[in-house]
Amino acid sequence: MADRNPWAGWDFNITKKIVRRGWTDDELTRLAHTPWNGTSVSRTTWAGIISVGMFTGMRLGEICNLRKQDIEIIEGVPCFHVRPHPEDNWSPKTSAGTRIIPIHSHLLTMEGLSLLRDTGEHYLFPDLTVSSTGERGDNFARAFSKHKKRIGIPEDVTFHSFRHTVSTRLRNQEAHIRELWIDTVLGHEASHKSQGTMNYTSGIAVANLQQVIEALHYPEECIMPF
Repeated sequence: MADRNPWAGWDFNITKKIVRRGWTDDELTRLAHTPWNGTSVSRTTWAGIISVGMFTGMRLGEICNLRKQDIEIIEGVPCFHVRPHPEDNWSPKTSAGTRIIPIHSHLLTMEGLSLLRDTGEHYLFPDLTVSSTGERGDNFARAFSKHKKRIGIPEDVTFHSFRHTVSTRLRNQEAHIRELWIDTVLGHEASHKSQGTMNYTSGIAVANLQQVIEALHYPEECIMPF
């Protein structure tokens, strides 16, 4: 008889894990050009949240919790300022999630989004609801999941896949766009955790981060129309 259980400490979880991936251009085109007829969120919110995801790589929770006050002009550049809002008991997922993201020129020109205009609203997307667990954007998340499934987007492609898409596109850009700049925009911990990257990430010029954001390009047919 064995003195101890030889299987102690082993994890036999056989649940099939879904490996998330980025969006293909064909899938983005299908998403952009399949009519949105939902009633849970407005067409403006629907197109706006998806577009912000495509052109920033922000997490859905970060986008849904953007306030109008989180849009700032920093060093002459319009930016999203992702930061904690303790008054609403919300904060980014990680410490690296608190960051400045220059706003892509495409988002600044989108009809209906009105990023730089005072709308009198507290939130950028005011028609989002809060779930029973306190997650803002519950109505969008459910609507997105249903719509995606209805138009045949596979299970391994989710809203979070926009982060994969943005990361992949940026890392395939010109060599002058540094890995550290990309990590900073996405709110990732620095890939190379040297003393320099740990101490000076906050000192990256906004102009450099703007270069990263403006390097994002999509075929015209992939762009979400308003």
